[in-house]
Amino acid sequence: MATMGQNNLNAKLVLLGDMGAGKSSLVLRFVKGQFLEFQESTIGAAFFSQTLAVNDATVKFEIWDTAGQERYHSLAPMYYRGAAAAIIVYDITSTDSFTRAKKWVQELQNQGNPNIVMALAGNKADLEDKRKVTAEEARVYAEENGLFFMETSAKTAANVNDMFHEIAKRLPRAQASQNPAGMVLVDRPTEGSRAASCCA
Repeated sequence: MATMGQNNLNAKLVLLGDMGAGKSSLVLRFVKGQFLEFQESTIGAAFFSQTLAVNDATVKFEIWDTAGQERYHSLAPMYYRGAAAAIIVYDITSTDSFTRAKKWVQELQNQGNPNIVMALAGNKADLEDKRKVTAEEARVYAEENGLFFMETSAKTAANVNDMFHEIAKRLPRAQASQNPAGMVLVDRPTEGSRAASCCA
């Protein structure tokens, strides 16, 4: 478990969602400002870190990008346990990926930290002509389930940084009620699990 002082937060953030929804692309766009047209599937999970300045605080995100394939589902709790924030990603051109996103939300609600900051990201917003999930449908779902919602495009960078900034802004408030010192606890997976992750 780690924390820094009042104005420096360490926050574990996990990305969950169906294979091909664009989780890795969102992380690469946020951390490195890059977009790869052909992104290989994540095996197990990949780890990144990125620091943001928000108001008078610095938030260091410890980001776990999980694999979307069903065969890796059983590993997911290892990554979302102790997370301060989660981004559930779906592809706006796939109703199946939206259905899968809802299942992730339910799983986090059932097993996760009750104070977790959850964001719903409708990714691939640049593919408007292939859209299958309306923004309104996703927004209503997010409001009913206590998530905040943004449509993003890792390709064009639309709303990607905004989403992480919004999570960072919500973190101290979410944690403050439980933790007056404003500290975010980080639960690190064991070293054994890191071996299963591919390297950034």
